[in-house]
Order: sequence, then C-alpha cells, then structure tokens
Amino acid sequence: MISRLPLDRQLASLRATLSRNEVLTKVLSRTATLDLPGWYVTAGCLFQTVWNVVTGRPPTAGIKDYDVFYFDGTDLSWEAEDAVIEAGRKVFTGLPAEVEIRNEARVHLWYEEKFGVACPPYDSTEAAIDRFAATTCCLGVRTEPDGRWRVYAPHGLSDVFNLVVRPNPVLAPRSVYEAKAARWQQQWPELTVLEWPAPGGTDGTTGSPPQRQNA
Repeated sequence: MISRLPLDRQLASLRATLSRNEVLTKVLSRTATLDLPGWYVTAGCLFQTVWNVVTGRPPTAGIKDYDVFYFDGTDLSWEAEDAVIEAGRKVFTGLPAEVEIRNEARVHLWYEEKFGVACPPYDSTEAAIDRFAATTCCLGVRTEPDGRWRVYAPHGLSDVFNLVVRPNPVLAPRSVYEAKAARWQQQWPELTVLEWPAPGGTDGTTGSPPQRQNA
C-alpha cells in the first residue's frame, strides 16, 4: 500500500498519480507562468484525483474546480486580486474546467461573513492550507522552475491514499466539514469519514508536523 511506503516513495507515487489528470498538469504549468507569490494548486483537485485513481475512476471525475492559492500581503484590495483573477482567465482559456484563484492574504476580510466564524489574518499560503475543514484537504502542489514539484502536506499523505476523511477543527465549523464530507461520500462511497470530535475530545488529526518536500 502506498501509505506504508517511505515518504520519498509516497511523494513519487503522488506525482505519478496526479500526473494522470491532464487538466491538473495543465493548471500547474499555466499557473507557473503567472509567477504568483507563494502559489499552490490545492484542495479538491488534488485529493479527488487520488481518490479517482485509487478507485478506478477517470482522473477528473467529480472534480468541480481547480483551486489556486497565492499570498500577496502588499495590496489587500479587491481590485488587486481581481486583476490576478483576470490574468488567470486569459492563461486558463481553453481548459475544460473552472480555475479559481484566491489571494490568501485577504481571506480574513470576508471569511466570517461567509462561514460565520472569524478568521485571523494568514501569514502565508501554507497557513491557509493548514486550516481547511478536513486534513485530507491540506495539500498543496506547485512546480518549480527546474521542473521539480514542491509538495506541502502538513498531515502527510496516508489518509489521502487510504480514502480517509478526517476533521481538522482549527477554523471551519462542524457544519462545513459535515456538508463537504457528505457530498464527497455521495461521489466516492468508498470513503471512510471520521466524525467531528466531541467538545474536549481529541481533534482527530494525525498530529504530524508540516512537511514541505520536493517530488
């Protein structure tokens, strides 16, 4: 099982698995041309590609969109972010999928209105990835100029390959986690969805330190 391999071999397996999604590889290569600070392609398009390959589905099945995060704290205006989004529209023209670009330096300005809880300002893209509702979502990949893949996986890769959805109760409310998990389980019934922790209990996370690796 891939989850039992040494980390370097898990990373190689991750790259091989994700590379089967041709839309994803094009998003990665085209995002690199935007030269965004601290960027990653992240979240559903990554772990859902793995789920698809592991369960024998087409690599793009059920993937709603492709998320691109970057971090630019020099200008927190909507106009600055919108200019990047517009540049992305041109770069991603022709792809058979929606690509959503977000400046994670601005998230605290709108998060509470959307999700009902306050979000402290992030200090990096990695800090934003750390706070997804499920640890399975906490995954980011970008391509380096020399062709290497930079992988950020603060909770490792075992749950991703083992089809385990684990809560990450550090920011997003329980309702967000449960809604996402229910939707995913409809598309991928093979998933094992872990319950939101009871108050005062363990948080259900792996406790692994952040891992930044090249693949």
